[in-house]
This record gives sequence, C-alpha cells and structure tokens, in this order.
Amino acid sequence: MRMTALLLGAFLTLAALPAFAAGEAKPPKDGHFSFESPFGTFDRAAAQRGLQVYRDVCAACHGLKYIAFRDLMGLGYSAEEAKAIAAQYRITDGPDENGDMFERPGKLSDRFPSPFPNEQAARAANNGALPPDLSLIVEAREGGVDYVYSVLTGYGEPPASESLRPGQYWNEYFPGHKIAMPPPLQDDLIEFADGTPATVDQMAHDVATFLAWAAEPNMEERKRLGLAVLIYLSFLTILLYLTYRKVWAPVKAGYSPLVEGKE
Repeated sequence: MRMTALLLGAFLTLAALPAFAAGEAKPPKDGHFSFESPFGTFDRAAAQRGLQVYRDVCAACHGLKYIAFRDLMGLGYSAEEAKAIAAQYRITDGPDENGDMFERPGKLSDRFPSPFPNEQAARAANNGALPPDLSLIVEAREGGVDYVYSVLTGYGEPPASESLRPGQYWNEYFPGHKIAMPPPLQDDLIEFADGTPATVDQMAHDVATFLAWAAEPNMEERKRLGLAVLIYLSFLTILLYLTYRKVWAPVKAGYSPLVEGKE
C-alpha cells in the first residue's frame, strides 16, 4: 500500500512537470550587439534610431529619468542638436516670483521628463500596472539587452491551453508569458530619419541598443581604461620577470657575493 502511494505520488509529480515548464520564459535570443565583445563599441547610428523609437513609441508610458539631454552628445549629437531635442519637451519649473509653478522648454541640463505626474496617475492610465522607468532596465533585468530585445519581438498567440484576461498579452520571453504591455512595435510604425526600414526586429534591436547605452553611457571609456590597465600590467609583469632573472641569475649559477667576500 505504501509502495503504491509512493508510485502514485511520483507519477503525479512527473505529470506536473510539463505544466511548470510551460510557464517558464524562453531564454533570450542573442541580439549580436556590437558592444558586447570586450572591445566592442556602441553603434551610434543604431542608438540614434533607438532614441527615435523611444521618443515616438516608448515615451508615452516609460520614463528615462536618469538621462539628461546633454548626455545625448555621447551618442554623436552636437550641442545644438541636443539643445533642439531638449527644447521639444516641456519642463515643469518654479516656483516663480508669485509662488506658482510654470512650464518652459527643456534645456541641456534637464533630464527626460516622466510621462506621468506621479505613480498613481501612471497606474490609473495602465489598468493598475506601473510602467518601469527605462534608464536602467538593461541592467535590472536578467539577460540584459538580449532580454529587452527578445521581449519586444516575442509577442504571439497563446497556446490553446492558455487563456488571457482582458489587458493581458502572450510573450514567449516574459516570465509567466502573460504581460500587461501591449505589443509596442509593428512594421513601418515610424519612419527612420536615415531611411532604414522600420521592421519590428530593426526597431527592437535599435531601441535595445539605445537603452543599453542609457544604462551605461561610460561603457566604452571603461573598456578603454580596462585595456590600458591590462597593457600596463602585462608590461610590468615582463619587467618584473626580467629583473628577477637578472637578480637571481648569479645565485643560480653558484656565485654568492657574501661567500666570495669571506674567502
């Protein structure tokens, strides 16, 4: 009887495994980003297109609160171009001499404004869900930039065994598969300034590149510094080895200045 119960329990456990596996997200796709290698750099053209995707699509729900407009010069924009982008935003400032808040055009020292005045307003506009700020999203999610790219391209129809509540969507790469964000991208949704075809994959790849830069704009400088340190340490290692050989060569040859002096 006890053996029968154990066998039955084992059978039920094994039968349940596919159900648990079905809820697991697929591993992120490899986006083959130019900056992922030890000596890789950001594709400036892709990152600028990604900024356009963010501004035209993502900024309606997601903030970028840690990025100032002057930081955009790191993407290859001139100061005048960055100023022009900043001036397209309305920034709440104040109080003025009358104690009132007011709006003004953005300037280089300003950060990207939030699309919502507060968290409650953000939740109210998104059926209770809080859209995350995207400044550090690449660093905050396991899988990094590949995860962001995969989620943006991972929407599809749920299997027949799954049902979605209103406001839910099926995504192969999102944990649990059920995501509150509607598919944000579709082919030809925007028109890139450089004429690149705006496919879903292209837009996802470009905005993921931009968000990777936003999460770590000093990455290239860090890599250059790391390379310089490695070169320095390699040179120092060789120098120390040569010094070691010169100092200890007489000892290894059987000659000792102290012994010779006593004789």
